[in-house]
Amino acid sequence: MYHSYHSCMKRYNNVRYTTCADSLPLLYHPKPSASTARGDRPLCGKCRAPLITGHPINASDANFRRFIDKSDLPVVVDFWATWCGPCQQFAPVYSQVADEMATQAVFLKLDTEANQQTAATFQIRSIPTLMVFHHGAEITRLSGALPRPQLLQWLGQHLPKN
Repeated sequence: MYHSYHSCMKRYNNVRYTTCADSLPLLYHPKPSASTARGDRPLCGKCRAPLITGHPINASDANFRRFIDKSDLPVVVDFWATWCGPCQQFAPVYSQVADEMATQAVFLKLDTEANQQTAATFQIRSIPTLMVFHHGAEITRLSGALPRPQLLQWLGQHLPKN
C-alpha cells in the first residue's frame, strides 16, 4: 500500500511520487537511476515510510485507464476472478514478482467479475490473462498462469528497456 499523507510529495531519483488516500499514485519515471536499477525503493521525505511497497494494486473500472495512461513505467495487469482456481494459485507468484520488480513496473490486479466493463474493453476471454502496457498502449498479452521463472522470463522479454 502506498503511504497516504496528502502532503507527502517526494522526488526520488528524478521520479515524482505523489500519494494521497483520495487519489491514485502518479509515477513519473523519465530515466531510471543507478539506485533504482539496484532496486532501492523511495521513502517519504517526511515520515520515511515506503512509497512503493511492492504489492500489486487492485484496479477497478473507475481507475484502470488512469493507471495505464498516467504511468511512465510499464504497467503489468493480472486479469483474474475469485472463482478461478488457476488465478488463485497464480496470485502468490504474481505478488512475489511484483515485489521483486516494484521499481521496474507498476503491477495491477483487476477482478474481471467486479469490473466487467474493463474486461470487455480488452476482450478478456480467458483468465488469468496478463497484459503489459506502456504509455497507454498494449504491448503484449498472455493467457494462463506461469511459474515464477517463466513469468520473470516473459516480463524480461516484453518490458520496455530503459
